[in-house]
Amino acid sequence: MNAIQGINRMRSSLKGITLASLALALAACGNISHDVAKDGRTAGELVWPATTDTTPMHKGGTFPNLANLRQMRPGLNKQQVSDLIGYPHFSEGVWGVREWNYVFNLRKPGGDAITVCQYKVLFDEDKLAQSFYWKPETCAGLVNEPSPAASAPLAPAPVTTGRPRILSADALFAFDRAELSSSGRTSLYEVAGTLRRQGDRLRSVRIVGYTDRLGSDSYNRELSQRRADAVKAYLVSQGIPEDRVVAEGAGDTDPVKACHDLGHVPLVACLAPNRRVEISVLDAE
Repeated sequence: MNAIQGINRMRSSLKGITLASLALALAACGNISHDVAKDGRTAGELVWPATTDTTPMHKGGTFPNLANLRQMRPGLNKQQVSDLIGYPHFSEGVWGVREWNYVFNLRKPGGDAITVCQYKVLFDEDKLAQSFYWKPETCAGLVNEPSPAASAPLAPAPVTTGRPRILSADALFAFDRAELSSSGRTSLYEVAGTLRRQGDRLRSVRIVGYTDRLGSDSYNRELSQRRADAVKAYLVSQGIPEDRVVAEGAGDTDPVKACHDLGHVPLVACLAPNRRVEISVLDAE
């Protein structure tokens, strides 16, 4: 009887070891990028795995569904991300990590040439997708490029003068930087398309950059100006006439949210709505 009890205990132990091993395998090695922010919007250093280190089933990368890939946006949970573009192509894990990496094969417009692109998704502590990156960054343009087999040209969008289009600076730029991120270019690509469809009816576009109150007044105004200039340069590169676009840096003026008595990290997060870029459109009369 004691022998039977011993065998049962051994089986229970082995079962526990198996479940623990499975959990570790699912969690895998965790984030490979360094210091992923709690809000998932930035990382101290983005680290890209070698394209040859994918799991066997993803060897050589995959051809993604571009329509699904274009639907990637902040706020999606991991199940929604996997429904759109699949589970990550590397062994970083599925549920316990805040970074997923992919290797996608994208066709260049007007030909059969293939570009191998890496795609990275960073999640916040609630495991919601918050920021997206491409390597090389030019891959973002391949995703947004309309298919040659696209349907008839879109009719011009209605011309109205409404509220400014507000874009989060954290979604457009890395923290304290003025170079557009790949996800920032993705966001502005849509804006540029809307403006182009207005054609000659578009009189002017006013871009105003804002920062939070952290830092000196002079630094904040200079940073906000550089960010506004970067947005202008991108819109011009997408066919918006340069003489119709004005870029201004307003620094930390006109805040939309006040935050008090917080430590540095939660304060930065609380002030996020103040870090923004507003794009106002003046239509033809």
